Amino acid sequence: MSAFDNKWIQQILALQQVDGSWGQFHSLSQPTKQKPMTTEQALRRLRILGLTKDDEPIARTLEYMEHNLLQSHPTVFHEKKHDSKTYGDLMLAAWIRLFDPYNNAALSIAKKWAKVITRAFQNGEYSHAEYVKAYESEFIMLNPEAGCLADFVVFYQLALLPGLLVPEIESSMLDYVLAHDRGIVYLYEDRLDILPEQFASRKATRYLAAVELLADYSLAPEKLGFVGVWLKNQQDKSGLWDMSSIVKDGIYFPLSDSWQKTEDRKKDCTSRVIRLLDKLEVTKRTKQMVK
Repeated sequence: MSAFDNKWIQQILALQQVDGSWGQFHSLSQPTKQKPMTTEQALRRLRILGLTKDDEPIARTLEYMEHNLLQSHPTVFHEKKHDSKTYGDLMLAAWIRLFDPYNNAALSIAKKWAKVITRAFQNGEYSHAEYVKAYESEFIMLNPEAGCLADFVVFYQLALLPGLLVPEIESSMLDYVLAHDRGIVYLYEDRLDILPEQFASRKATRYLAAVELLADYSLAPEKLGFVGVWLKNQQDKSGLWDMSSIVKDGIYFPLSDSWQKTEDRKKDCTSRVIRLLDKLEVTKRTKQMVK
């Protein structure tokens, strides 16, 4: 059975425009009837549903994003901030790297952010003063606090950096991210080193989204081992996982065409958990991609 037989994929692709986008680019919030899909929402959902850079619709969107990334003026983020171009480039590069980690245009942006984070954690702990200095040096911009980039614990920066940090810096950064009071912007709202009270909850599915993002880092198995233990403890007597119908959000679930049958919901929940557990194991063997 082809992935394109999935009804959710078909619905999203029916909205794709000729240029490869879904119109407006920026918004990771939940789709609505009035605004059924932005490019980011479409990419997130299609990635969750299993599409890759080798699928023609994604290849077309990657071409669209790379074209916009190479423009000299803001193209996808239009707030009246001095760093709109920088923030737009960050978003584009992050999404490109999620599908194509070795894309040269995206890597050029990612390496700048790697230098910023490396300097911010050069003494083993986060220094906001060094973050600001490095940001101003790499992007030739005013203080990030005057724009959109005062905090780096955001989906975009964290999606950019896997494979680009030496182990010592990655370790310090992940410790900081896990203890960050506001979680990861656009994904999760609380500290990641504190597990959700209920596995069958909307909060837990957002928590998993944050962990799935961090699982791309080489030290994730060491730093996120407690999450693996927690997940294994949620397995039912039949060896499956069930987060209940409350997590059906049109983003992370459903994966199957329908949840009318309980077994389909359990199958989807189990598939997500196993992919995450497997990913953590695979990441153990992953070396740094770029030096």
